[in-house]
Amino acid sequence: MAKRKPARSAPTTPAAGTPLLRLPLLVLGIASLLAGLWAGLLRLPAPWPLAVPAPRADWVLLHGPLMVSAFLGTVIGLERAVGLRRRWAYAGPVLTGLGGLVLIAGLPGGGEIVWGAALATAGSAVLVGVFAVVVARQPADFTATMGLGALAWLMGNALWLAGLPIADVVPWWMAFLVLTIAGERLELTRLQPPSRLGRALFRGAAALLVVGLLLHPGRPGLSWRLVGLAFVGLAAWLLRYDIARRTVRQQGLTRFMAVCLLGGYAWLAVAGLSLLVVPPHGPSLPYDAALHALFLGFVFVMIFAHAPVIFPAVLRQPMAYTPGFYAHLALLHVSLLLRVGGDWAGWWPGRQWGGTLAVLAILLFLANTVLALRAARR
Repeated sequence: MAKRKPARSAPTTPAAGTPLLRLPLLVLGIASLLAGLWAGLLRLPAPWPLAVPAPRADWVLLHGPLMVSAFLGTVIGLERAVGLRRRWAYAGPVLTGLGGLVLIAGLPGGGEIVWGAALATAGSAVLVGVFAVVVARQPADFTATMGLGALAWLMGNALWLAGLPIADVVPWWMAFLVLTIAGERLELTRLQPPSRLGRALFRGAAALLVVGLLLHPGRPGLSWRLVGLAFVGLAAWLLRYDIARRTVRQQGLTRFMAVCLLGGYAWLAVAGLSLLVVPPHGPSLPYDAALHALFLGFVFVMIFAHAPVIFPAVLRQPMAYTPGFYAHLALLHVSLLLRVGGDWAGWWPGRQWGGTLAVLAILLFLANTVLALRAARR
């Protein structure tokens, strides 16, 4: 009987032990993720009654801030602090992680939203400082793009702190994540740099996004359309120039990452197309479709793709790859087809089940990640 081959491990730094601060910060970020998922189920509402009610009346309003600033902001800030190797850079994820904790636990007499927004704003300001150092060290399109994303996050959090509605903050949060990911992917094209036309197209799409942001909330209709066009342009650019077009032909972890990336770019295009028809004022079904196509279909699929590399780098522990990773990826795509399709068709059960399956996909991702870390250690 043939011996079973051991699972392949993702690259990791050969260092003993995990730095004291990294694991608690990661735990804070995941706590905000779980709380944000809970708030999202209550916001839907889920197709069945939840056994545990919301702890506060404003809990459903925390879904976006917990998912973006408290979870994604903390994880991205932690990753950047690890890369910069400067202790002061960890202040960013500490502040945003504490901001998420304040939102979850609440404060005596209220005020948790104000304090949560203040901590998120301070944490995003630290990230801007991190990229100021990075851009000074290595001036390039990709570092400038990621730095621009950090500025967009800071602006969005400042507007949230100033009391603007979340709908007026969301474009800045979207831009933060899209520019951060696009900058990371642009960095990898250095092995086979795009043509002069390709570089010009990337810069044009990024500039269009900035113009769209600056028009919001004064001219929301035009703003959404420009942001949508920018997203479609960046999605087309990534599908054309990203190395995932070539690495998808390989095997194992490399192919899994490429499949994630290409699917994520498609959802970014869907988000952009949805924004082209968003009404100027008030939530709408196209608005809901755009938000979830971007935050789940683009951002979380990118997380699925990079987790086998990011977790070992942050935790300094190896992580095994298994084909089981395709399970949470497939479930997320199915959930998005239901959610976005339900939005466009006005089919409420599709929206409910799509949102619920998305939560299950993320929980399955967390479970698979823990199992992969344990398997690699064995």
